[in-house]
Amino acid sequence: QVQLVESGGGLVQAGGSLKLSCAASGRTFYNYGLGWFRQAPGKEREFVAGISRSGGSTAHAASVKGRFTISRDNAKNTVYLQMNSLKPEDTAVYYCAAKSTGTWSTQANGMDYWGEGTLVTVSS
Repeated sequence: QVQLVESGGGLVQAGGSLKLSCAASGRTFYNYGLGWFRQAPGKEREFVAGISRSGGSTAHAASVKGRFTISRDNAKNTVYLQMNSLKPEDTAVYYCAAKSTGTWSTQANGMDYWGEGTLVTVSS
């Protein structure tokens, strides 16, 4: 089992940058695939990015490709989401999630563990 705690959210102007972090508990962090999802008010939770347990494989949603980058540091039990060129439509609660098979799912119900989320607000 793994527990996830996100941080780094906040208010930023359009065009700005933020870096989200997700710290995980547990000695087997390196076994988990990880993902970032987001949920805007009135919308369903959507996939943002995923990374394999080794970090050797990643994927990003089309809406964020070229602007966001997922990475992980297994020595620090932490996964990151670097967000650049932010747009007002990126405003959402961002969630970190883990999958015990070592990969990720683009479907929220395919992930096994979730953090509480961190709010990102992008002003125009």
